[in-house]
Amino acid sequence: MQYTKLGTTDIEVSKLCVGCMSFGQAGTMHDWTLDEQQSEAVIRRALDLGINFFDTANSYSAGTSEEYLGRILKKNIARNKVVLASKVYFNEGRLSRTAILREIDGSLKRLGTDYLDLYIIHRFDYGTPVEETMEALHGLINAGKVRALGASAMYGCQFYNMQTTAKQHGWTPFSAMENHYNLIYREDERELIPICKQMQVSLMPYSPLAAGHLARPKWRSDSVRGKTDRVAVGKYDRMEQQDILVVQRVQELAEKHRCTMSQIAIAWQWAKGAASPIIGATKVRYLDDAAGALDVALTLEDVDYLEKLYVPHPIVGAIDKNPEQGVMLLDEKK
Repeated sequence: MQYTKLGTTDIEVSKLCVGCMSFGQAGTMHDWTLDEQQSEAVIRRALDLGINFFDTANSYSAGTSEEYLGRILKKNIARNKVVLASKVYFNEGRLSRTAILREIDGSLKRLGTDYLDLYIIHRFDYGTPVEETMEALHGLINAGKVRALGASAMYGCQFYNMQTTAKQHGWTPFSAMENHYNLIYREDERELIPICKQMQVSLMPYSPLAAGHLARPKWRSDSVRGKTDRVAVGKYDRMEQQDILVVQRVQELAEKHRCTMSQIAIAWQWAKGAASPIIGATKVRYLDDAAGALDVALTLEDVDYLEKLYVPHPIVGAIDKNPEQGVMLLDEKK
């Protein structure tokens, strides 16, 4: 495994992050999540591979993702050997001071720890002043409950304004950005990613394999997730006709490099400057596959070939308003 620092902090993370939305009681959020025993097999393999970075959220599977992760890590590794990230937003009060103070304690309790290495705001909150949110997050740093801060899926101007607000008041800025980014969704290259690079903010993209579309030559999958993941359908199916052409190029380069398609897609992430793409593995072998991407070196010509057929996409990730309370699956196709 290879490692990198998170932003300008001294927090060292593996160049792959385990996305823990895959863990939790099935039916509480998604139908395809792993139970605790299955989750432990994946987490133990991640640790064996040297992966030390785990990303979950207060809203994943009604809190059971955090509970599973906390119990499993406690049995298998010392707390100071892993980097734990969780998120806040899809809860009552969104990013208000009251909500942040309540939700951090809930996450810490479910994870069985007294601090998080990284606390991420899950979306931009249209109902709370930026100053209130940033001051509350800074308070968690001062209280020792959080080591660093991160943000997720928002417009570039929103992220810039939040960072500027923190700087103006002497509060802790964000060190990481968890945004929607992959070979068939590159809209953040316009503003958000350049801002992050300018501000030395680490990129930890979610959905680097586009819900599996970049890992197989055919668009459809017969897996449990493929048949039941309505969010993936909502995020990707409307651009299938254009995006399958990019998928075909991933397949071509996989044959050229004698590796898997997912390894090409992940190697592209690192070539574009991502620090730690988030892998939502539902099988142990998916982590082995992802780790194998460290041995794939893409040339500038490879990167250009992969990117050339991309076309503009509708925004998926950043939101224009707060969803109704209780809604968590933003892109779900009913």
